[in-house]
Amino acid sequence: MFDSTFIRSAINRSAANPLDRRRFMRAAGLTSAGVGAATLLSAPGASAAPAAAVAADSGAVTDGAILNFALNLEYLEAEFYYRATTGNGLPDNLTTGTGSRGSVSGGKKVPFKTKAIRQYAEEIAKDEGQHVAFLRAALGKSAVARPTIDLNTSFTGAAVAAGLIKQGETFDPYANEQNFLLAAFIFEDVGVTAYKGAAPLVTNKTYLGAAAGILAAEAYHAGLIRTSLYNMGLQVPAGKISDARDSLDGSSDLDQGITVDGGSNIVPLDENGIAFGRTPGQVLNIVYLNPKSVTEGGFFPDGVNGTLNTSEGAGSMPSGGAATGGGGTAPTAGASERTDTGLLVGGAAAAVGAVAAAGAYQRHRTQAAGDPAVGSSGGVAGV
Repeated sequence: MFDSTFIRSAINRSAANPLDRRRFMRAAGLTSAGVGAATLLSAPGASAAPAAAVAADSGAVTDGAILNFALNLEYLEAEFYYRATTGNGLPDNLTTGTGSRGSVSGGKKVPFKTKAIRQYAEEIAKDEGQHVAFLRAALGKSAVARPTIDLNTSFTGAAVAAGLIKQGETFDPYANEQNFLLAAFIFEDVGVTAYKGAAPLVTNKTYLGAAAGILAAEAYHAGLIRTSLYNMGLQVPAGKISDARDSLDGSSDLDQGITVDGGSNIVPLDENGIAFGRTPGQVLNIVYLNPKSVTEGGFFPDGVNGTLNTSEGAGSMPSGGAATGGGGTAPTAGASERTDTGLLVGGAAAAVGAVAAAGAYQRHRTQAAGDPAVGSSGGVAGV
């Protein structure tokens, strides 16, 4: 693709100062005469001398804080995809850093039946691992450690509260490829909006360029997942995921499912054809599964590492949803009487896909004929 001369030139043009150029070129593995990298974001194991992060500045949000916030999200995505495709998580050498290094609960290899979906998952897993490695290299000793991640129980309570499964049942996003795609949908869309929303906060042009590159990768992932869901007839549960995110992150109705007014909606854009963004606080509302201002919960039971760790407080629980706290969600009385649509019930619950259960209503999405529905046994019909 691009040779090292082109990459060096691009970094020199975009870096704010000589120190930033040196930091970023080290992170990209471009400081030695014998450069072997052909692209800026090509290999998770690329040799990279640690790069110092931007120092904290009288409470201001620094570029380093933003990149570390992104790193927390990349840890979550990478752990989800690694486990889905290999049965194992990130290697230990990609999980250390500042703050508390946490464990990961849950996750297992998905029994994919469709070759293409398995290959999509493997490709995305590789990409997410590369994002983790790249951000850690760019941040150097300031990179945060992987926080505690719950891929096991956080969303079963939310699923019960939303009426998508009954009391005593669990949602397992690793049980099959349909559940896996629903689980991936929450991460990819949120990842795109997180990078879009963080972009105006980045002051260093070099870091901004890297964030834009990762945003593009996440957008490709999101489009792939949305298309796969649409082709499998999973419009309704995908719409519920979208509505749940919309409820949690504030009063505005920005999030979009994969169908609108009976037609496909693979690329969610505003009236100007532009993707929307979320602030770090709004992103944390979703991953904490809490519409209030909190510092832990949901996927991150002990919170994220770094200074950007508090969610905003402008959202509301999805209709029928339970209040969430530091340890996740709690079911509400009577929730099991609701209709369950679009989900498979399996063994141990996994946190990722259960955000599909967090939404119990749809504002403007329409159900397409032939959408699958879950019966009392938890099996999907019509797929």
